[in-house]
Amino acid sequence: MIDALYSETSLLQDSDDLDLTLQFACQRCGNCCRWPGFVRLGLGEAERIADFLGVEPAEFVEEFTILLPDRSSLSLKSRSDGSCVFLDDRNVCRVQPVKPLQCRGFPNAWRFPGWRKSCEAKPIIDSLK
Repeated sequence: MIDALYSETSLLQDSDDLDLTLQFACQRCGNCCRWPGFVRLGLGEAERIADFLGVEPAEFVEEFTILLPDRSSLSLKSRSDGSCVFLDDRNVCRVQPVKPLQCRGFPNAWRFPGWRKSCEAKPIIDSLK
């Protein structure tokens, strides 16, 4: 029944790709955690993640972050295959309860062009009406 509510992806048009009024249910596919790019850390996020991991903030910054090329903020490191350093082999985020706002917001608070080609999130039918 629930899958039937989410399966009407044919209702979506390419022009709806970036329409933030449409809401999606994450399927935990992990594909967004493999998308190339930066995961910027906002104010206090490094400290929250460090605390969750049981390490000092300075140790967390040294081991798990990089300074962005424009020097505007820190970003989580990526592995050599482009995946997030906190994505495990079961598509589970090791810092799920305290993951950065950028991660928590996708795909309902922000989207990038073409995101539907890799993301398995399913549209919530109520948001299509």
